Amino acid sequence: MSSPSKRREMDLMKLMMSDHKVEMVNDGMQEFFVDFHGPNASLYQGGVWRVRVELPDAYPYKSPSIGFVNKIYHPNVDEMSGSVCLDVINQTWSPMFDLVNVFEVFLPQLLLYPNPSDPLNGEAAALMMRDRPAYEQKVKEYCQKYAKHDDEAASSEEKSSEEELSADEYDSSDEQVVGKPDP
Repeated sequence: MSSPSKRREMDLMKLMMSDHKVEMVNDGMQEFFVDFHGPNASLYQGGVWRVRVELPDAYPYKSPSIGFVNKIYHPNVDEMSGSVCLDVINQTWSPMFDLVNVFEVFLPQLLLYPNPSDPLNGEAAALMMRDRPAYEQKVKEYCQKYAKHDDEAASSEEKSSEEELSADEYDSSDEQVVGKPDP
């Protein structure tokens, strides 16, 4: 890799080409939002969270800053700020990792295997260790209340693509394309 900025561009393009919806904050490539789907076979399945990502100037040598925008009940996610406590992002980050790893491996693993012994949300950690069924119920309540749901996310994407298609249908017809010679 010739430079961190080229690597940033490549990693961002890989993330956009994967199944994740990415929304840039501005023209730069340092700050963006990603729609993150809760992993299958987890308490978070069916939920969609908006995750804010900030890439430092030294990315990929320095880890991205990751935070949940909508609330999530989890021992390793700060309930108020959305900050994530995950060793691989905070301490053991390596330039070998990329943004796709964050959304397809690291965050799903975090949600599947919470670590209540290293909490950012002490209440969630204590409840998880003390009363697992009550913890699981609270996770489900937060998912219902704060996460978008897979069907909502899909229907809003379909609606916008249908609107684009219908607008395109009015703009062009087969006669126009066939009837115009190259200049």
